[in-house]
Parts: sequence; structure tokens; C-alpha cells
Amino acid sequence: MQNQTSTAAALSSTTISTTVSKPVQLASAFLLGILLLYGAGLAQTSAAHNATHDVRHAMGFPCH
Repeated sequence: MQNQTSTAAALSSTTISTTVSKPVQLASAFLLGILLLYGAGLAQTSAAHNATHDVRHAMGFPCH
């Protein structure tokens, strides 16, 4: 009986911590995506710049 209670408590606390950290995970992923997109757009290497430049045009962002 005590083992079932411990397991239920462990599952409950795991669910709560995952729910709380989800907005932080989403914000981190969004910021990383923005950093990669605009970091590559400002890079001096022509391959990274051209790839990001093409993506900007495909998404409809003005860049000139």
C-alpha cells in the first residue's frame, strides 16, 4: 500500500514540474530559433547568409 502511494506521489510531482516548465521550454525554443535565424542572416559566410536570405523571402519578410 505504501509503495502505491509513493508511486502516485512521484507521478503527481512529475506532472506538475513538467507543466510549470513547458512555457520556459517554449520560450527557450523560440529565442533559440530567432537567434539562429538572424544570427545566420548576419553571418559573413555566404552559404549561411544566402540560406537565411532565401528563407526570409520565402516567409515574406523584407530584407532589402
